[in-house]
Amino acid sequence: MAKKVPLRQCLGCREMMPKSELIRIVRSNDGQFAVDATGKLNGRGAYICKRSECLKKAVGSKALEKAFKVSIPAEVYEQLDKELRDIEE
Repeated sequence: MAKKVPLRQCLGCREMMPKSELIRIVRSNDGQFAVDATGKLNGRGAYICKRSECLKKAVGSKALEKAFKVSIPAEVYEQLDKELRDIEE
């Protein structure tokens, strides 16, 4: 029997995609944000496509802030943008 593929929704384009194709953003218990490349860090996670347009949409609609229920510092968005550009190249 085929193994079930876990799906997650991108906060930018709102599409359901396999978890492995998305980037996980984590907020740890102490309030620190990180990009989780392994998908195994502890904390609350939110997912976004590996496209910079999706990050722009998520920032514009404040989707990340709604997902984590806190305001997110600009440095976190800058870090995400940099990492997305590295992936796209």
